[in-house]
Amino acid sequence: MNSFTREQCADFDRLDELAEYRQQFDLQEGLIYMNGNSLGVLPKAAKERAQEVVQKEWGQGLIRSWNTADWINLPSRVGNKIAGLIGASTDEVVVADSTSVNLFKLAAAAVRMRPERSKILSEPGNFPTDLYILQGLEKFQQGRVRLSTVNRNEIIDAIDEDTALVVLTHVHYKSGDMFDMAAITRRAHDKGALVLWDLSHSAGAVPVQLNEVGADLAVGCGYKYLNGGPGAPGFLFVAKRHQEQLEQPLSGWFGHANSFAMRDDYEPAPGIKRTLCGTTPVIGASLLEVGVDIMLSTSMSRIRAKSLQMGELFIKLVEQRLSGFGFEIASSKDSAIRGSQVSLIHEQGFAIIQALIARNVIGDFRAPNILRFGFTPLYLRYVDLWDCVDALVEIMEQEEWDRPEFKKLTSVT
Repeated sequence: MNSFTREQCADFDRLDELAEYRQQFDLQEGLIYMNGNSLGVLPKAAKERAQEVVQKEWGQGLIRSWNTADWINLPSRVGNKIAGLIGASTDEVVVADSTSVNLFKLAAAAVRMRPERSKILSEPGNFPTDLYILQGLEKFQQGRVRLSTVNRNEIIDAIDEDTALVVLTHVHYKSGDMFDMAAITRRAHDKGALVLWDLSHSAGAVPVQLNEVGADLAVGCGYKYLNGGPGAPGFLFVAKRHQEQLEQPLSGWFGHANSFAMRDDYEPAPGIKRTLCGTTPVIGASLLEVGVDIMLSTSMSRIRAKSLQMGELFIKLVEQRLSGFGFEIASSKDSAIRGSQVSLIHEQGFAIIQALIARNVIGDFRAPNILRFGFTPLYLRYVDLWDCVDALVEIMEQEEWDRPEFKKLTSVT
């Protein structure tokens, strides 16, 4: 196994084709941020955009800005940009609501498109909101559909003629392991089922080709790798072939064929716009657009290449420097099926993460024992990986994690 030094990591940074992007983000001096898989860093341009939206468009333009600043088309405009990051076509993606709300809208619409079938298939340990939303849909449907969960290595075999919808997170939020989207989608279609992909840990992190694999539906998050800010609106995808028959249950006025006709009866808008519901969160969507524009100024292939190299380096540093301290690597060592993160397992994971944060190195913890480290190639450096592992070595050698203040549970982990 090769041994790495900090100097070698610094050499990687000097050769990094994406290094110039770091200056576009507002990073505190001395901060090592490896949590972009949970909340992305603030783009500097977003601060200027926020001032423009609040002071000029809202403060001066007021209601006129729905037309003069084109607020009305924000969902489609930003959605079309995100489409370029996930292998979708124009008018297949909109920005709207939250990931959870979008998941409900599309899952409910999907089971309606397969009325003769009664099974929704997912995996135990999927991101909690996905399972909660599906459980809620099951209750709302009063037993007409039921949620069935099987282990991820059994998913393909579990898709049968009674399956209406398969709902999976493409990159698992804990392990970072990645499903074979093409194989699962193909199997579902062979059995007459639809697939809804959660791209929350994929969009902006790994290459996704929704149309190439024949995907039906997808949802995703705006505040992780897309750097849209806390609570940024989510996005949803509906393949064009499904749009005209899709009936989503939250038939709000922004999804109406003519929102300002002010008619009593609902008439769905043509195409993807029928998936909209309420008024666009203008400030949030405007800031999300800044993060998406930065992503689009490079390529997902370049981003993925650096992400893979970072993942390999981090795993080697953990094996090289943290052996004997009780850590296990939870993520796959096969880079082809690993997203843009590496997760470790340790029985004192929460306290270790708190000790790390106290050193200004930010990762996060997921119960019961997962330490997550995300790789965001546009602003993370190779030396940051070395320094993170170096801090972990000192924390373990000095048993800093055993201090009482690091064992006190916080509301958000």
